[in-house]
Amino acid sequence: MTDASEGEIVVFLIGMRINRLRAPRAWLPVFRAMPRMLRELSRDPSAGMLGYRLLFGGPRIFCVVQYWESQERLHAYASSPEREHRPAWAAFHRRARRANGAVGIWHESYRVPPGHYESVYVDMPAFGLGAARGTAPVGQGGARAADRLRSRAG
Repeated sequence: MTDASEGEIVVFLIGMRINRLRAPRAWLPVFRAMPRMLRELSRDPSAGMLGYRLLFGGPRIFCVVQYWESQERLHAYASSPEREHRPAWAAFHRRARRANGAVGIWHESYRVPPGHYESVYVDMPAFGLGAARGTAPVGQGGARAADRLRSRAG
């Protein structure tokens, strides 16, 4: 199987690293904020998030891979004072000054035009972009990665 995507996608990676395990007052609010945002976004498809996957990098590193319809929708969500993100971001900055590096956060976003992404899923349930946008048999886009990339480029 391959993903059934058409058009541009935005991949957004966001995560946190607990730098001092013995400082839960600094990192626990950050840890708790993300599930609230993901619930909010999952309940409102018009916000533009297509899907997400949680990843763990050991006992101190947590990451969320998100798929978005557009960079504009991602930015609109992040900057809206009525949504969960903006108040959580402001609270993080207030706490970060007092936390002296007890917790770190990061994010990266990538705009990926058609013809510059492809996927394959073998003996997998819906996962990643395929879970976010649906799947289709590989033969529809070509048997090789290069074929699937070419078919999306149009």
